[in-house]
Amino acid sequence: MLRSILKAGVLALVLAQGAAAQERARVYIQIEAQPSLSEAETSLRGYASALSDVNGFVLGGGWYGIALGPYEPSEAADLLRGLRQQGRVPGDSYLAGESEYGRQFWPVGAGLGSSSGTSDTEAPVAQSVTQVPVTSAPLGETAALPEAPEAAEAPVAAEADPLFDPETPAEARRSEAGLTGEDRRMLQVALEWSGHYAAAIDGAFGQGTRAAMADWQRENGLEVTGVLTTRQRERLLGQYNAVLEGMEMTPVRDDRAGIAIDLPMGAVARDRVESPFVIFGSGGVEGAQVLLISEPGDRDTLWGLYEIMQTLEIVPLTGERSRRNDGFVLTGANSRITSHTEVGLQDGQIKGWTLVWPAGDEERRARILGRMQASFERLSGVLDPAQVSDDGQALDLVSGLPVRRPRDVAAGFFVDGQGAVLTSAAAVAGCGRVTLDGGHVARVVQQDDALGVALLRPDAALAPRGVARLRASLPRLRSEVAVAGYPFGGVLSAPTLTFGALAETQGLGGEERLARLDLSASAGDAGGPVLDAGGAVLGLLMPRGDAARQLPEEVAFATDAEALLAFLRSAGIRGSESAGEGVIAPEDLTDVARAMTVMVGCWD
Repeated sequence: MLRSILKAGVLALVLAQGAAAQERARVYIQIEAQPSLSEAETSLRGYASALSDVNGFVLGGGWYGIALGPYEPSEAADLLRGLRQQGRVPGDSYLAGESEYGRQFWPVGAGLGSSSGTSDTEAPVAQSVTQVPVTSAPLGETAALPEAPEAAEAPVAAEADPLFDPETPAEARRSEAGLTGEDRRMLQVALEWSGHYAAAIDGAFGQGTRAAMADWQRENGLEVTGVLTTRQRERLLGQYNAVLEGMEMTPVRDDRAGIAIDLPMGAVARDRVESPFVIFGSGGVEGAQVLLISEPGDRDTLWGLYEIMQTLEIVPLTGERSRRNDGFVLTGANSRITSHTEVGLQDGQIKGWTLVWPAGDEERRARILGRMQASFERLSGVLDPAQVSDDGQALDLVSGLPVRRPRDVAAGFFVDGQGAVLTSAAAVAGCGRVTLDGGHVARVVQQDDALGVALLRPDAALAPRGVARLRASLPRLRSEVAVAGYPFGGVLSAPTLTFGALAETQGLGGEERLARLDLSASAGDAGGPVLDAGGAVLGLLMPRGDAARQLPEEVAFATDAEALLAFLRSAGIRGSESAGEGVIAPEDLTDVARAMTVMVGCWD
């Protein structure tokens, strides 16, 4: 009898121990970790609205885990597989034992079935919280969350040990061994960003990487081992990616353009298609813009695009340019924006992209730029060159994008065969850059403010179609004259002639170097040549002067040719003279004027 009782007792003990072991063997599905309690609670509410058995645990090191369970191991594996396939949990979710979790803070009042994850100092707090039953629901249904008692709030999280990490160095090495090459390189990139690593990004964890990991652990108040635990890796990458919060880096596929690329859709929004561009205008970040570039073509088309892109406002003039046989890179920056363009030619298709980002946000711009460079992919298909809307064809637009324009436009005229240009001193005052006919950069080589004239020399020698012949002696009063200039602010590329008459051989105050004209001139005519009926230059048209001096509209002034010749000779240019022979037909006069006259652009 006694033997039977003992056997029964032993059997009961064995069964109890087996049940306890089975109880302890339960696992959780770890789905997420957040660096703050508020972020964790926000995420928990989202998961709890769609999944059952949702729990929140203190992980240590300032991190808070979100897990489903607990489940039997076999049940958990099948459930995890199904949840991943349905896309209801992150793809990197994994199974974790109860011992990996610290204090449970969600649902409020809930506790682990086993005390293995709770320290002695935590027990009184857990016991002081009213226990509330947790309702489980089948997969796919919503579990009804119990209302939290008002007394149970944040004291649990406030007492969490920030250095707690259940993963030992040996376990950390085992989890590290499962990282892919890309995972390992990303950790090196994050360590480089944090200022702890300065070697090659090769995914090889040698002495340099280990030292960087140790330095990062030391700086973050963690145990220094040189091997990052799973949670430490998550924390490091979280710090690295924090700069992209709100940018919503999203894979974008445009089949019409034949391009796939990651774009910051939290900063830009798709606008329209104006071949060769798919335009993403500013969205969440003012000044941000993205272009997808796609068009059929050859090398000539590529070089044409290279030149056209540099006329756009979104490609500032200051920056590096590089061009190769099959593509180009354009960078530019000013006080408002930084721009980066990459374009390549392959199999008769030109494809690329442009990122425009507001100035002063370099770290975020660089990170977005890197993501775009790494993700750019050519697909089949190319934009139809005819896909341009009526709104995209204005004179000051290229495919719907504003063309960069000079601050002011004035006129000038060639005075020697190498392209030296005479213009008004006011036309080039305060200019960051001066151009001739829009594309040739020039510099001021001599200036006479008293005379009001400036001499320009192009950086690269030009071969003008015509050079001014200056007439030192003025014709008789009331003789017909004409001025060549740009009265429409450069909208027309060719100069326009405005006709008038010589009214006086001196200025209103008796100035001998000025001639007064009966002629209605505009600001764009200033600096242009004043011609007699035979095509000789009588002088250089002056700006109208300050607004305080209200002169009749038909009154204009010109610096006479004799003073201009003296100025040119002081600059080492002999100048071509004319005695003012004869009269030529108006159409011939127009040809003479257009051959010598040049548009002077003043740029910021």
